[in-house]
Amino acid sequence: MQRWRGLEEVPGDWGRSVVTIGSFDGVHRGHQLIIGRAVERARELGVRTVVVTFDPHPSEVVRPGSHPPLLAPQPRRAELMAELGVDAVLVLPFTQEFSRESPETFVQQVLVDGLHARLVIEGPNFRFGHRAAGNVELLAELGRKADFEVEVVDLQVSGAAGDGTPFSSTLVRRLVSEGDMAGAAEVLGRPHRVEGVVVRGAQRGRELGFPTANVETLPHSAIPADGVYAGWLTVLGGEQMPAAISVGTNPTFDGTLRTVEAYAIDRIGLDLYGLHVAVEFLAYLRGMEKFDSIEALLERMADDVKRARELTDAD
Repeated sequence: MQRWRGLEEVPGDWGRSVVTIGSFDGVHRGHQLIIGRAVERARELGVRTVVVTFDPHPSEVVRPGSHPPLLAPQPRRAELMAELGVDAVLVLPFTQEFSRESPETFVQQVLVDGLHARLVIEGPNFRFGHRAAGNVELLAELGRKADFEVEVVDLQVSGAAGDGTPFSSTLVRRLVSEGDMAGAAEVLGRPHRVEGVVVRGAQRGRELGFPTANVETLPHSAIPADGVYAGWLTVLGGEQMPAAISVGTNPTFDGTLRTVEAYAIDRIGLDLYGLHVAVEFLAYLRGMEKFDSIEALLERMADDVKRARELTDAD
């Protein structure tokens, strides 16, 4: 799959394409419907599929300080889109100047001149252009003038997660913030994960016999609620290891810094410092507690590891 940052990286001989546009944070099951439809239609038409997305998140540019917690960084989103069969991802730098472009300018520069769109597929609530002035009706009108079609896909899907709330990135963020990893996984179609570099911490886990990878997560990551989780620790491109994961401030030691730490179960002598890793959350085990003694903490940690081992073995 090709990845472009900015229209200037689109090959000059790029042919006609089926395009879909959006932030697609998390590439959840609703997103998968629309991207999957774009891939399907592109194959029928004998052209390629392009997903257009933005960096940074538009809300941070339009309303500074409002950046939502992110469910997946751009490289991860691209990986998920590639798995769906997308041929190319175009990441447009979202700037103040770009935010002021009219819907007509956006269509001409991106869809017509840049990607030679034959078909654009969007959800019914798609908005674009300055002050979100453009909608799917305007997009279809502009398409008739510029020789591309518009197909509107109902991407609404729901399930047990969020008591039947339609699946969305907003719903996933809420479920993650509540520690409902089963619900988040239902919407995403896979476990929620965070990424970052392993850094040196207080090394208390090593002293207690449970050496953990202290993960410095990427900015704006959607971090689950404080507590202990079962899941996996993966060095990107490497082995997926069952893990017991702690999110919080280590209250037993009067900590103040909120951290994500993962203990790779039954792995001895791991040296992960400086490596980029992913932590996937399978299940919530318990809340964060302050213990009266180290012995009580160790007893609970041993139980956490036992439960995490059982859950990851069963998954």
